[in-house]
Amino acid sequence: MHTFELHQGTLPLLVSLPHNGSEIPEAIRARLKPSAHGAPDTDWHVDRLYGFAREFGASILKPRYSRYVIDLNRPPDDVSLYPGQNTTGLCPVTAFSGEAIYLDGQEPDHNDIVHRRAHYWQPYHGALRAEILRIKQQHGKALLWEGHSIRPELPYLFEGRLPDFSLGTVGGASFPDAALAAVEAVLAEQSDYSWVSNGRFKGGYITRNYAQPDERIFAFQLELSQGAYMEDSMTVFDAEKAAPVQALIERMMRAALDAAVQP
Repeated sequence: MHTFELHQGTLPLLVSLPHNGSEIPEAIRARLKPSAHGAPDTDWHVDRLYGFAREFGASILKPRYSRYVIDLNRPPDDVSLYPGQNTTGLCPVTAFSGEAIYLDGQEPDHNDIVHRRAHYWQPYHGALRAEILRIKQQHGKALLWEGHSIRPELPYLFEGRLPDFSLGTVGGASFPDAALAAVEAVLAEQSDYSWVSNGRFKGGYITRNYAQPDERIFAFQLELSQGAYMEDSMTVFDAEKAAPVQALIERMMRAALDAAVQP
């Protein structure tokens, strides 16, 4: 069963898109409420948004299945990444809207979670770990870029409207502050998009778990507002709207590579 797709590039850069998948196996889908069948909390079209990175020379890893099956950016023991704040778990039972995902009595039990962890979570993380090590062995360093997107307004998860660009370095633990400053300088040069560093989204499990700055393995998370590259309906990719966002992300990536992983 192919649960992910990996493209191996030539740069010391791996783009991970853990919430890009939208498929739901029929056996799980039958247990969901109709409102969840379309996997509305998907990071829609981030694979298309990051299409330039493949040409740029990055490795790209993306899953096939929805976060409603299992969330690849949550720890396997399901410890909360944001204690005291509303969030969703390893096998989510609550949507970003705050509504239930499953029909009454159909929520995943312990055996379901163990099965999903083995069949979906572990393969993705095995590939992620192996590709980071391959890049590190080839280049002597590696930058893991976590690509995410989210609807700009979700009262269940955060107040108000999310900035267009949310940069996460786990407060500097996964990516050097000096390198973050270089990325921030790219954003500071423009005025079309709002941005914040280490705000509501500081970095998920993947950013926190795989970064080893002392070993020259760095991790950086970018949470994008879907309003920056999608039509107002938040369902359709808008190529014209996305083009300047893609150009800006590419400049950010170049700055990150230059500042963090180049000799």
